[in-house]
Amino acid sequence: MDSDNAAVGIVASLMALAARTAPKAKGIDVISTRIVTGDDLGRLSGVMREYGKTNTMPFFIRDSGNVAASDACLIIAARGQVVTGLNCRGCGYPTCDAMATAFGEQPGDASPFRGPNCVLRMADLGIAIGSAVKTAALHNVDNRVMYSAGVGALILGWFPDHTAAYGIPLRASGKNIFFDRASS
Repeated sequence: MDSDNAAVGIVASLMALAARTAPKAKGIDVISTRIVTGDDLGRLSGVMREYGKTNTMPFFIRDSGNVAASDACLIIAARGQVVTGLNCRGCGYPTCDAMATAFGEQPGDASPFRGPNCVLRMADLGIAIGSAVKTAALHNVDNRVMYSAGVGALILGWFPDHTAAYGIPLRASGKNIFFDRASS
């Protein structure tokens, strides 16, 4: 392992820590992380490419190339079905109990994201992602938040009890591979 890859691994760990310690609604932790490296980067990239082809989503194919060229990818996932008990109606249901019931009645289908989701849990996910990318930026590691990489992680079954995930591929090189990408 060269020094750039080792440094990216350290930063990925710091990013996971930042996501872990990010504020969560009512102090209830619904966030999980996974640092993807080595052969698992290829597995993630492959499932993203296949999903893009199967569902006619060219940006998945483009993003899969970025993941394959990355040194690591941090996946951050949330258990959006965990309610807060605040009955805020942000999910579209009158009560948290109604949302939880609706979640339990959803049929299993091919969609990697599942819902409905508590809006506060999705905000927790966004705050965790923001904390992680801030950490990458502080350490000058190129990165990009990708919905597509989160979908790939869910398809691979890496977060079986989570409803949503995003990926943040990381790369240390002389040229930012996430900057002037081909349009999808």
